[in-house]
Parts: sequence; C-alpha cells; structure tokens
Amino acid sequence: MSKELSLPLTSTATPAFWLSTAGIVILGSAFAAVCARVSVPLFFTPVPLSLAPFAVLLLGLLLPPRLALATFVAYLAEGAIGLPVFAPTPVVSGLAHLFGPTGGYLLAYPLAALLIAVLYRGTGRGFTSAALSAAAGSLVILACGALWLAVLTHTSIQSAFALAVLPFLPGDVLKIVTAAALATGFRRLRHRSA
Repeated sequence: MSKELSLPLTSTATPAFWLSTAGIVILGSAFAAVCARVSVPLFFTPVPLSLAPFAVLLLGLLLPPRLALATFVAYLAEGAIGLPVFAPTPVVSGLAHLFGPTGGYLLAYPLAALLIAVLYRGTGRGFTSAALSAAAGSLVILACGALWLAVLTHTSIQSAFALAVLPFLPGDVLKIVTAAALATGFRRLRHRSA
C-alpha cells in the first residue's frame, strides 16, 4: 500500500489518512467476505473448504501489520453482528458462527494476518519469504482450527487433526503459493511504476 499507510497510527494523522485507512480496512474485509462465500462443504468434516484463508494470506502479505490486523478484526465484528461475511452454513450465523466448528479458524484470522505482515516485512520480501510468511500464517489458522474443533467436539487432537488439518493441506499449499506469487508480483509492479 502507499508509504503513509505504513506509518504508525497517531493522533497527528490527517483526516485523509484516517479515511484512506478506513477504506482499506473496509475493502479488505469485503474481499475476505467474498472469498469466504466461495465455499464447498465436505461430507466428512464440519469444516467447509473455503477461500477465506487465502484472503488472510494475501492481505497479510499486502498490508502493513496494523492494517492487516484491523482488517480481520473488522471482518470478525461484521460477522458477529450478523452480516453475511462468513462461509455459508445452514445451521448458525452471526455471533454463534464464531462459537461453531469453524470458530477456531475465524478467531485465528487477525493473529495470522498480523504474523504474516510482520514476518514478510522483516525479510527480503521476495517470493520465498512471502511463501514462508504465508505458510506460518496458514499453520496458525490450521492449528487454532484443530484445537478449537477438538475442544468443541470433545475429540482427541489426532481426530481433530484428521478432520481440521489434513483435508486442507493440499489446498493451503496452493493458496500459499498463489498469495506469495500475487504479493511479489504486485510489489514488483509498484517498484516499476515508482
């Protein structure tokens, strides 16, 4: 994003800064909502296959840490008040969705986006560092999802791992590679045009 958006959020920031920051957070949460709506239920697990984690990975790579965190806090708040931003499910919506089978994944999004943004900015910002940063965020999402599901369903960690992690590993590898390629391509394009 622009240079001024990576500056610390202080009381001396201009109204234009705050408007552009709010706009980025709203657009980012809208992008996450659109990705979440691309969802395929799986018959063997209560967790659907969704593009929402891809949004976390990509926005974590593109946005500065505070904006990445704010985007997914806003996303969770939108879903909690009942806006249709989470992956569709016939059973729950709104705040109840955060306490359902996918709650662990959802609650991990802000932390994962923040982690990705911090890791990526602390490296050379090439494809490899983007992929490794995205992979770290993906692991946080999967681990939180599995732990949440284990507690919610009173199953063992091994069973939760089989239901909440293993089925999603191939898709997550694809999401990581795609997010890293898009982020590094976007960065190169910005440097050429600057």
